[in-house]
Amino acid sequence: MGRTVAAAAVTGLCAYGASQAFVAPSGAFAPLEPQAQCLRGASTAAPLGGNFAGWVGVTAAVASAAAGAAAVRAAAVARGATAVKKKGVRVVEGKEIPWNLFMPKAPYQGKVVPNNVHPHTLTQDTGDANWETTHVTFDHGGNVPYIEGQSIGVIAPGPDKKGETPAKIRLYSIASSAVGDEQSSKTVALCVKRVVEVDGEYANREVGEDKPDKAGTGFPDKKVYRGVCSNHICDMSPGDEVLITGPTGAEMLLPEEEDANIIMLATGTGIAPMRSYMRLLF
Repeated sequence: MGRTVAAAAVTGLCAYGASQAFVAPSGAFAPLEPQAQCLRGASTAAPLGGNFAGWVGVTAAVASAAAGAAAVRAAAVARGATAVKKKGVRVVEGKEIPWNLFMPKAPYQGKVVPNNVHPHTLTQDTGDANWETTHVTFDHGGNVPYIEGQSIGVIAPGPDKKGETPAKIRLYSIASSAVGDEQSSKTVALCVKRVVEVDGEYANREVGEDKPDKAGTGFPDKKVYRGVCSNHICDMSPGDEVLITGPTGAEMLLPEEEDANIIMLATGTGIAPMRSYMRLLF
């Protein structure tokens, strides 16, 4: 908007100055040819006479407009500087929300804690390699505040597909309300499906290398791919340490209007953010 206002100011002032440049003090039209020679850099400049004041007006108008544009730019820089200084916060629709308080190079070290609301494993063994979905709770000591609809990152020890150790962060939608399942504002819960693929296109465990996971599922006689971070989380037990980043995400925040109609659609562990909504609303 600032740029638009500045552009309008430049256009208006220059138009006004230009109109004054072609009006003589007496109100009669001034001869145009001498001015044209002056503007084209003729060797012999015709005297400007009474129109000199008009050209001064043009110069002053342009200078004033330039100063205005500079002020707009300065204000924008100042606003940007203010935003940069206030780390860990993002403004979304006029509301400040926590944002990337912890980054991959400086994550928060949390701890797995028991959850009195849900058991660790939510699903029953169906015989399928991907049967297990877990509900895992981390204690962040109140240092990783978040709101419903956001996500956190988890850093697994690795190695990942590219052999990197630790692995790159994986983002998971938060499944608890802002106060946490324990309502202490010091925990965050995730709903995570263990990723296991047997005899697929890609494997990170060759025949004979796969061992039973925490749930007792193993395929030592097959080539197996296990999701690096999902298996890291699903194998956790109370007391284990976990590296957390975030919070982040503004795409799935609840509307501010109390009378808003909310339609929730999800499959599988995609229900995680909707669980956080339900815990808040009901």
